[in-house]
Amino acid sequence: MSTSRPANLDTKLQTFVDAGKESTDALKQCKVIFVLGGPGSGKGTQCEKIVEKFGYTHLSSGDLLRAEVQSGSDRGKKLVEIMEKGELVSLDTVLELIREAMLKEAATSKGFLIDGYPRELEQGIRFENELTPCQFVLYFEVSEDVMKQRLLKRGETSGRVDDNEETIAKRLKTFNDCTQPVIEHYASNDQVKKISSSGTVEETWQLVEQVLNDS
Repeated sequence: MSTSRPANLDTKLQTFVDAGKESTDALKQCKVIFVLGGPGSGKGTQCEKIVEKFGYTHLSSGDLLRAEVQSGSDRGKKLVEIMEKGELVSLDTVLELIREAMLKEAATSKGFLIDGYPRELEQGIRFENELTPCQFVLYFEVSEDVMKQRLLKRGETSGRVDDNEETIAKRLKTFNDCTQPVIEHYASNDQVKKISSSGTVEETWQLVEQVLNDS
């Protein structure tokens, strides 16, 4: 009894594989900057300024996840179930959302700012292996005291439930524990551009602008 597949099935499978390869190849030419910084480091504000001045596309994994949930898609419903159980969304899912978002903008974008990514080293390694190499990591460095002060100040008007002292301390610890290995890995390859963001928005922007102009 033959177990060979119909020729038309093989053709469809090959077409699917080729389409996936072409889409991934389209990303190989993209300029990508990972943007890291603790909560309250000011990276979100600086990303907005980079988009305005340099024409980059700003992508946040958190925003992409929230948008997928709000879309009501089958994948979004599965994400809701995962989050309600307090489980972490898989690396595969996050990577796929980023890949799809990049493909939508790849033809016209001057580059991509991947904000708050990678949160752990494996994310960065898989991104570079499966999508495209990162040019460098833009790391907003600021003391924990300054970040706490900024977040508590924001909490006075933001209404965000995570802008309180106890939660802020946990968020900072999580950030430091997860991100330090990422920074060390990319620093060992001379791929980290550190920005001191303790000053004003404009002072920090001058440093960011210099890095982008030189890169």
